[in-house]
Amino acid sequence: MVEQDWLSERFAEHQSRLHAVAYRMLGSPAEAEDAVQEAWLRVGRADTGQVENPGGWLTTIVARVCLNMLEARRARREEPAGALPPEPAAPPPSGHPARATPEDETLLADSVGVALMVVLDTLTPAERLAFVLHDVFAVSFAEIGAVIDRSPAAARQLASRARRQVRGTADASGAARSAKREVVEAFLAAARGGDFAALVELLDPEAVAVEIRGAEAVAAFFAGRAQAARLALVDGVPAAVWSHRGRPKAVITFTVHDGKITHIAIDTDADRLRGLHIVHLAGDRERC
Repeated sequence: MVEQDWLSERFAEHQSRLHAVAYRMLGSPAEAEDAVQEAWLRVGRADTGQVENPGGWLTTIVARVCLNMLEARRARREEPAGALPPEPAAPPPSGHPARATPEDETLLADSVGVALMVVLDTLTPAERLAFVLHDVFAVSFAEIGAVIDRSPAAARQLASRARRQVRGTADASGAARSAKREVVEAFLAAARGGDFAALVELLDPEAVAVEIRGAEAVAAFFAGRAQAARLALVDGVPAAVWSHRGRPKAVITFTVHDGKITHIAIDTDADRLRGLHIVHLAGDRERC
């Protein structure tokens, strides 16, 4: 009974992260919930005597469940469903990209937003697992290798191969968004800092926010506010999100034209917010 209580407490402590891992792996809230439930069943049957890192151990279990689900998904599509793809070879000699830092890799993973979920479906299950666990959740290649029964070097190659595909998607579809992201991030920083002049500079003279019109009036409204709002991609578009206890309560969207914000909208409708795909961005200068 004592061990079961310990397991329940550890699982509850890490459940939000486990669900996030499963959702990024599977791309479906319902399947993510199924994966977490299956992981709990496996946890209940496991020997916990040698567990030193409960969070890492639970993440590994969820990752294995997700890997099985991805393989089953591929089999249903009548694609070759061998346990895992061949041991990855070294990257091709043509085009040697500069080595990305861990911060760059995490930012890349978050910045693609909805496009990321689309390109993940083109990866093999092992590539998808390696990319998501390492680039999004900072799991080591040694731990990833243990999940897929490969060496750390092989896990690194799988993540690298996946990253090249994701980077290609980012380059193709995210270039136009990057300028908007900079404007939105600058607006949030100025609002938090109460920098009225910077806000006015970012706003179109005829900017509208809710019922407020004019750059100076809008700037006055936001100056010193948005302390808890975080930069995010909402359905793939840069925006700001205010959350309470991990649940989005308000989404602030921006219309940008020629580098100036022309319209700001605030949506607090719970039903609409539940239907949005929200990815908080690692580059945000403030945390809440």
